[in-house]
Amino acid sequence: MARKALPSPTASPALPALAVLLLLLHHPLRPAAAAGGGHEYFDALHKSILFFEGQRSGKLPPDQRVRWRRDSALHDGATAGVDLTGGYYDAGDNVKFGFPMAFTATLLSWSVIDFGRTMGPELRNAVKAVRWATDYLLKATAVPGVVYVQVGDPYSDHNCWERPEDMDTLRTVYRIDRAHPGSDVAGETAAALAAASIVFRSRDPGYSRLLLDRAVKVFAFADKYRGAYSGSLRRAVCPFYCDVNGYQDELLWGAAWLHKASRRRLYREYIMRNEVVLHAGDTINEFGWDNKHAGINVLISKEVLMGRADYFKSFKANADGFICSVLPGLSHPQVQYSPGGLIFKAGGSNMQHVTSLSFLLLAYSNYLSHANKAVHCGGTSASPALLRQLAKRQVDYILGDNPLGMSYMVGYGARYPQRIHHRASSLPSVRAHPARIGCKAGSRYFLSPDPNPNPLVGAVVGGPNVTDAFPDSRPFFQESEPTTYINAPLVGLLGYFSAHP
Repeated sequence: MARKALPSPTASPALPALAVLLLLLHHPLRPAAAAGGGHEYFDALHKSILFFEGQRSGKLPPDQRVRWRRDSALHDGATAGVDLTGGYYDAGDNVKFGFPMAFTATLLSWSVIDFGRTMGPELRNAVKAVRWATDYLLKATAVPGVVYVQVGDPYSDHNCWERPEDMDTLRTVYRIDRAHPGSDVAGETAAALAAASIVFRSRDPGYSRLLLDRAVKVFAFADKYRGAYSGSLRRAVCPFYCDVNGYQDELLWGAAWLHKASRRRLYREYIMRNEVVLHAGDTINEFGWDNKHAGINVLISKEVLMGRADYFKSFKANADGFICSVLPGLSHPQVQYSPGGLIFKAGGSNMQHVTSLSFLLLAYSNYLSHANKAVHCGGTSASPALLRQLAKRQVDYILGDNPLGMSYMVGYGARYPQRIHHRASSLPSVRAHPARIGCKAGSRYFLSPDPNPNPLVGAVVGGPNVTDAFPDSRPFFQESEPTTYINAPLVGLLGYFSAHP
């Protein structure tokens, strides 16, 4: 059931650029919104955060709101003599993949940092979602010179269709260390811990200091012992979360977040010294669990736009290049738009690109707005308002303004996916079916045409193809499977549009 999408160098032509530009600017496709008079962004925000509770592994807390889930994987780490309980299942399976989990934590933290002030009462739940990830990442980095990067044999797991509560698949523990480096996953873990330290700086200063101290140590390990984790752990992580892009971007990404969190000159000098060596200007329109380039440039550009860091101006030039590469009418061949106006990049689980790139559009629009700047793309000027409008169009498409008139978030709107590729959601809950459901006994539920018995409210699926078609069917995992890293940047987007509809 591997479904992890990898960047692709090419994409099939979709809609002529000018037609897409007109489509995005005038919003002709609004069946869902027209029926209900606009979107309930705060309701969608609430649901997008609730989703993370359905992805929890370990012992669930008393305030767990997704009640059809139960405790699971309570002995994770035992085979290695460590406690690795907790954390999140990445998607519709029962493996804990550390690379996308760390990226999820970084993007949830960035969502809270930039947009938490407009989340209202949901801010508390967003912060809890961050902490569920970082509590686990602290466990995974507790042994100096080691990062535990995965729990669960993916081939054993994907051979079964089981509830996490029933798991009897191999819970193999995978680690990186000095002899088996993984600068990519360690760099992302350092970024996650550093970003979360900002989230907790005033909320829990002791926890914040612990996160930042651990981030410093993990980054030093990542930088000193260089290599890609897929070289050290190929069978375990490929083709699932194989590092195709290289580890260099994660080192810059980790340094950027450590600089933001600590303000230490050490990290500023690291970024300046390694900008060219670590290829900061490469693939500027990619951003996701494997490729951080666009995110690095947008994150660092904020300081340039605030007038505090002219020495980082090349990163702002890269960020401007990112904006120009995704503008309808000017977009790069790697970034296409569907006839209905959805950003589309070749590969699977397209919504991860939609939410991540839209998050960057919105974040950068705010940085530009505060500096009273715009992005100039040849003869076209992209104002902060235009960037916000483009991001909002993508969010509205997810929520139902699309040719099918359906929401791609479970539980939001009148029509949404009913048969998502997700073990826990598609199998009877423990409450409804207390007896164990074995590895192959779950296959009949996987193949059933019936809707999932446990709606995973807030889950956003991989989404439609380049022609806006969507098969609401579990076997079509690239379209029907949700992931934590689709939702993480969406939390920030919905937080903003809740206050600025």
